[in-house]
Amino acid sequence: MHPIRMVDLKRQYVRLRTEIDESIQKAIDSTAFINGPDVHSFSAELSAYLDVEHVIPCGNGTDALQVALMAIDLEPGDEVITTPFSFIASIEVIKLLRLVPVLVDIDPLTFNLDPLQLEAAISDKTRAIIPVHLFGQCADMESILEIAGKHGLKVIEDTAQAIGAEYIFSDARRMKAGTIGTIGCASFFPSKNLGCYGDGGAIITRDPDLHVQIRTIVNHGSRVKYYYEEVGVNSRLDTLQAAILRVKLRYLDDFNAARQEAAAAYDRLLGSVSRLRIPARASWSTHIFHQYTLIIEGAERDNLCDYLRSRDIPAMIYYPLSLHLQKAYRHLNYGEGDFPVTESMSKTVFSIPMHTELETEQIEYICHHIKEFLNR
Repeated sequence: MHPIRMVDLKRQYVRLRTEIDESIQKAIDSTAFINGPDVHSFSAELSAYLDVEHVIPCGNGTDALQVALMAIDLEPGDEVITTPFSFIASIEVIKLLRLVPVLVDIDPLTFNLDPLQLEAAISDKTRAIIPVHLFGQCADMESILEIAGKHGLKVIEDTAQAIGAEYIFSDARRMKAGTIGTIGCASFFPSKNLGCYGDGGAIITRDPDLHVQIRTIVNHGSRVKYYYEEVGVNSRLDTLQAAILRVKLRYLDDFNAARQEAAAAYDRLLGSVSRLRIPARASWSTHIFHQYTLIIEGAERDNLCDYLRSRDIPAMIYYPLSLHLQKAYRHLNYGEGDFPVTESMSKTVFSIPMHTELETEQIEYICHHIKEFLNR
């Protein structure tokens, strides 16, 4: 049995080595290291994959969120609603732009922003909503869009963990995550379902005016070289990373299918284990399992994770402390008990290895030791 890794990037690279090495070498031979042909080709190819008009590559997923907020012309003090159960980037960029984060608790089944609690958080200062498509499936976008439309709000999708997932509308229409709201934001961090070998990101929109605005912002606020129309940033996907992503994009559906197959195997082996809850699937979204996240009842989670690690099984906790309880954000005046579902999840969730190279023997070994611990 191969060593078990949380994400096995090495074995995935070995499988694709010939194509990736050739693509990297062509990029090096071109010496067009910034905004080279591969960047433009990747933008067009991802646009075609997502069936969306405009994809603007950028430096990373956090930049994508920041630029998206900059593009919709918010003013300091405007409020942006998001979730307290997420990676820090979603709230971090709001504060960096001197906006006000307003948090809404999550659905206990999907871990995503709960639209039933959304409308109560809207005030006359609210300008945008950032739903985070957590762990690989979409938030309830149809409900969120209905509320956003009623109040004239922009919707910025954080699709860092759900590239390739599909949202299924009540009329059976399907749209890819990141293409549903006003703007979508993608991350190509190496561990993502579509990951490069460094940092990378993209901003997605159907709006031609926003497309021009975003392209201007990521290029120092410039449309014409050395002429600057507004304050911008320097956020570029470098050519070498684009060359890698072009190869891996061709395999993205296969990657996601492999993750779904591994998740189904986990489900079969763990679905009937008492005190353990396997990941729920939303009726409105496919799930591409960026993470396979379980819930364990009681106060055993940390002991279980330690036990698994002692058996050479990685286990991670996403996320151990809610955003509203983080030291850097105490000034928002939220406290313990304000978001009970999020706080409960932070104490009970844990994630086990999930990637494209998982083998049946590895999955069986992981599940055996989870059950062994729970049956002691």
